[in-house]
Amino acid sequence: QVQLVESGGGLVQAGGSLRLSCAASGSTWSISAMGWYRRHPGKQRELVAVITSGGRTEYADSVKGRFTISRSNAKNTVLLQMNSLKPEDTDVYYCNAEGVAEVEYWGKGTLVTVSS
Repeated sequence: QVQLVESGGGLVQAGGSLRLSCAASGSTWSISAMGWYRRHPGKQRELVAVITSGGRTEYADSVKGRFTISRSNAKNTVLLQMNSLKPEDTDVYYCNAEGVAEVEYWGKGTLVTVSS
C-alpha cells in the first residue's frame, strides 16, 4: 500500500504562482509514475502532469509552459510548480501514484482557487 498526502493548495490571484507537494509513504519501492490530476465539479478527473521514475514528463495542453512537475525519488515526493495561474485552473488537485501491476493510489486532494 502507498499513502499520498498533498499540500500547498490555497487562494491566489490570477497571474500568481503556487507549488503543490505530494509526499508518498508505505510501499514506495513499488511506485513507477507519479502525477497530478484535477477535477472540476461535474466533470471527470483530468490529467495535469505526470512524471515517470526515469524523469520523463507529460503535460495537459492547457498547462504546458506554465506548470512544471518534478520528482525526488530519494524523498518520495512529487512537486507541481504552477505559474501564471488562471481562474480556469481552479480545481481540486489530486496526487496520483502508479504501483505494481498498474495499481493506482490517490491522495485526498488539495483545493486551488484562482481569483480573477
